[in-house]
Amino acid sequence: MKRFQFREAILHEDNHLIVLDKPAGISSLDERWNDSPSIQRFAEDYFADAQLCHRLDKDTSGLLLIAKDPDTYRDISILFEQRQIHKIYWAVADGRHYFEELNIDLPLSVTARGKAKVDKQKGKEASTRFKVLESFRHFALIECEPFTGRLHQIRIHLSSANAPISMDTVYGGKEPMLAEIKKNFNYSKWRNPNPMIMRMALHAKSLNFELNGVKHSYEAPLPKDFDVFLKLLRKYDAIS
Repeated sequence: MKRFQFREAILHEDNHLIVLDKPAGISSLDERWNDSPSIQRFAEDYFADAQLCHRLDKDTSGLLLIAKDPDTYRDISILFEQRQIHKIYWAVADGRHYFEELNIDLPLSVTARGKAKVDKQKGKEASTRFKVLESFRHFALIECEPFTGRLHQIRIHLSSANAPISMDTVYGGKEPMLAEIKKNFNYSKWRNPNPMIMRMALHAKSLNFELNGVKHSYEAPLPKDFDVFLKLLRKYDAIS
């Protein structure tokens, strides 16, 4: 992977806020079992008082809000708590799906191993809206709008709808192989074929909110690996 340059990933910066387009493969916060630099560490090297307002899973790409002062961090945290930050994710899920609007309300809890699970007795409220944007023969591009911010919420809610995210092997996603969708696939050309995308196909695409009377709207372009995956599906997995 190309060496990460924090400054190049900034989509917006002002006196109080940094909006970052996080690449997949870098953790938002430091991991106890891994000494690789996190986004938090990169942010602090760039601006000493920087503090992440939320986080994305390591393999999720897209928008991250970073506060440059304690007051901004507090104000954005309140907006998240009050559900006044509108978030949209894009995911490619396994299976053919057509739902125009699917609302999933399943409470979630976290296991001792750090995985989420549906827990109707002790779980915390978790609500997500899903909409299929594009259907293929074996996959679907899905817009995801989480109304709460539970750990792995989108991932496990999609899995509960029999639409696990491609390459999310933790929650039932499979490796999306070109050989399975391309007719007359030339195996001799690909001795050890890789999946069409090498990480979980989830991207934090847009954020909208109002902070201190100022409206903020940001969008992160699809990263190359996600874009290439979609192009392959459109070429070889289109519904005729």
